[in-house]
Amino acid sequence: MNAGTKLPGTPKPSRIWRGWDGNSIAGDTWGNPSSQLVMLLHGGGQTRHAWKGTGEMLGAHGYFAVAIDARGHGDSDWSSDGMYSQEIMALDLLSVLKQLHCSAPVLVGASMGGITSLLVSGEPQNSEVMENFSPKGLVMVDIAPKTESKGVTRIGNFMTHKPEGFDSLEEVAEWISAYQPHRKKKSDLKGLAKNLRLNQNGKYCWHWDPRFMTMRKEIQNREERLNKCTRALSIPTLLVRGGLSDILSEEGARDFLQQCGHAKYVNITDAAHMVAGDRNDIFGQSILKFLSEMN
Repeated sequence: MNAGTKLPGTPKPSRIWRGWDGNSIAGDTWGNPSSQLVMLLHGGGQTRHAWKGTGEMLGAHGYFAVAIDARGHGDSDWSSDGMYSQEIMALDLLSVLKQLHCSAPVLVGASMGGITSLLVSGEPQNSEVMENFSPKGLVMVDIAPKTESKGVTRIGNFMTHKPEGFDSLEEVAEWISAYQPHRKKKSDLKGLAKNLRLNQNGKYCWHWDPRFMTMRKEIQNREERLNKCTRALSIPTLLVRGGLSDILSEEGARDFLQQCGHAKYVNITDAAHMVAGDRNDIFGQSILKFLSEMN
């Protein structure tokens, strides 16, 4: 089950894997498959394309980078039952890793992807899906157990705006620009193709399953669980915060670092919640430094 018709120019995924329940999980890869795997997990409402620059950089520096579309996003299947729980996202990740024959990846997760990465790193996992799973490192991108409710609400409002769809690409661009005023507005709208689909009513809709938003109801109940995962971490860990973020505050970052005393921290001052997209250059160098110091 997927969204409407893809727009011309939408990139095709280079790989398709099976998710936890047979769902198709789309992804792209960069670099040599025999090298250290770095798994890139996007945030809610994003796609694997958010990691393109990072994936290319990692591949060029000798790593094997893999970015997937979470279920209900991009080119991955929508859940037939509309379920998008944290557990299902974690099981999808483990299923893909099993098919990649890798039980010791480095996990890089932004927002929702960071939550998935923290869960599989800090809790015992289903041995039927992945035996001897032991991630080698963890990078949390602008997410921690303690988040700011105002910023979370703002994202929710952005994602649920105009559920019937937009009339034009220009209208979509205006809405994105209003949400991300710190970014320069793009005049070329072709890049929007990978984030939109065309509904039967002729309107432009986002690539994600609207039912995914019910998953966000878990936010109010997840903090203590994620705190336990944070305290259980023993692997090399890096927390990256966007200095302009309204999701992860300095207080939230300090709380994470107090609970995970060995974690390293980078604050990218002129980036907001979409850190890799805002300052991929600085973000990329931070990731490479972390990876080199792990070895």
